[in-house]
Amino acid sequence: MKHRQRSTSSPSERGASGQLRIIGGQWRGRKLRFSQVDGLRPTGDRVRETLFNWLAPTITGARCLDLFAGSGALGLEALSRGAASATFIERHPKALASLQENCALLGTNDAQVILADALSWLEKTQPAQPYDVVFLDPPFDADLLQPCLTLLQRPGLLAPGVHIYTEADRLQSLPVTPSHISLIKEKTAGHVCYRLYRLFENIE
Repeated sequence: MKHRQRSTSSPSERGASGQLRIIGGQWRGRKLRFSQVDGLRPTGDRVRETLFNWLAPTITGARCLDLFAGSGALGLEALSRGAASATFIERHPKALASLQENCALLGTNDAQVILADALSWLEKTQPAQPYDVVFLDPPFDADLLQPCLTLLQRPGLLAPGVHIYTEADRLQSLPVTPSHISLIKEKTAGHVCYRLYRLFENIE
């Protein structure tokens, strides 16, 4: 759902906006438009379905963080399936405006949409409550997975038992994680490798 490798098609060929479909929960089947920013692609339906099958036991009531939110497909899917809240971080103003419009269209009061660079935001933020689920899908060619995973270790950001979802190019090296964060699920779809991690101990 994020800024991946740049498309070779022009804006006129792609059109002014894209479309995503929520695939489960209270908004199942709802189609939403989002601004077509270079490289922005929502996480595909098949991958999202697998991810939320993984998260099914824990998504209800979860506080979610959607970094590099783009179209917001992951965070909105989480809200549709019963998450208590979702914080969306997006640095592109057009993408952010579309996300705000879609939250208003869905009538949700459980979304916080923030215009910010993800790394800068992680360095400074201190949420009122830690996050239970983190969606981490940075630009594939920007090498941001590792610094984001490192910054997420700051005290107060992650709840015990947090699930962290990542997307990366399948040829990209596995990021280094501390011993208390374990890889529990992993699949590939085309050139994408998507993974689910879980924190099994409190962060000191």
